[in-house]
Amino acid sequence: MKPSSPLHGPDTGREAAMATARPATARSATVRPATLRSAAAGRRWHRAGRALLSTAALTLVVACAPAPEQPQEAAGASTSSTSASPAPAASTATTPSASPSTAPPAQTNTAEDGTALAGTALALLDTLQVKGRAPKTGYSREAFGDGWVDTDHNGCDTRNDVLARDLDAETFKPGTRDCVVATGTLADPYSGTTIAFTRGQDTSSDVQIDHVVALSDAWQKGAQQWDDATRVAFANDGLELLAVDGPLNGQKGDGDAATWLPPNRAYRCSYVARQVAIKATWGLWVTAAEKDAIAAVLATCPQQPVPTTVTAPAQPTATATATATAQPSADAQPSADVPEPAPADEAVSYANCDAVRAAGADPIRTGEPGYSRQLDRDGDGIGCE
Repeated sequence: MKPSSPLHGPDTGREAAMATARPATARSATVRPATLRSAAAGRRWHRAGRALLSTAALTLVVACAPAPEQPQEAAGASTSSTSASPAPAASTATTPSASPSTAPPAQTNTAEDGTALAGTALALLDTLQVKGRAPKTGYSREAFGDGWVDTDHNGCDTRNDVLARDLDAETFKPGTRDCVVATGTLADPYSGTTIAFTRGQDTSSDVQIDHVVALSDAWQKGAQQWDDATRVAFANDGLELLAVDGPLNGQKGDGDAATWLPPNRAYRCSYVARQVAIKATWGLWVTAAEKDAIAAVLATCPQQPVPTTVTAPAQPTATATATATAQPSADAQPSADVPEPAPADEAVSYANCDAVRAAGADPIRTGEPGYSRQLDRDGDGIGCE
């Protein structure tokens, strides 16, 4: 073996030491990248965690924060969040809601105090006196005048005046100065149909003039206390008279609203309102059953107006007005013990007007014993006149 040189010894030792140290350094070098990756990953996870926490915190803050106030629209309104005031709670009450519970109330037929609306037939009905029906004793058609008269002094009787008023496309009998109606067309309110009117023995009765408040009904509810002039004026009052279907007029007879109403339901509100107006104008009363029947009809049309007088009636005299509004005497008070008049004798008949006159029954009217259309040539309900 070659002896070592002292000059090389130290170098050799340093090289050995360096050789010995290198593996450790190399090992340290191999560990370092892993340590850096772990540290970097930790920092990334830390930053990600902080980001997640920040996001969650922001979400929580946003969810819990109150809704931002709407900016004021006024030009001079402050934009400061401290000066803005919330909208008043009452403003939500003025906004319509789709909920049925907040829908506006339906229109009623009464005022706030429970009374019927002023100006309606229903309100006027409440002003009528309610009494029992007085006896029919003493009633006759002549108590209201002898047939149709010319109360307005225009040269025509009331029947022709009403026909001319209520018919369409009417023509007049020549030589009567446009007084006697010869033909026309009636839009009949009672049936809702159209009726062609032709004056004649067999056709005139197709259209008749109805007393909306039957004369005998008026007699039993105050008119028996009037004087003759007042009853004549009532029987010829334009509001009281109406051209209607003849057979339906006969069917009605002397019934009130409790016993008869027009078959045409669309006209019933107008019909009972007209009866109320007539009775209020002339101071007639109603029975309890009649008032209930009228109220039932008007309940379907609570705002039905009160009709005005078509032709101004002759006002009752002071004496008649006082007696009409006064309480009837004890003798005139209705009683459950007072029987209704016996029905007319249907066996009575007359061959012609000579027989009627011979019997002293002229003029003979619809509903009276022995009346027939052959005795009533003009079909006005009065025969052998």
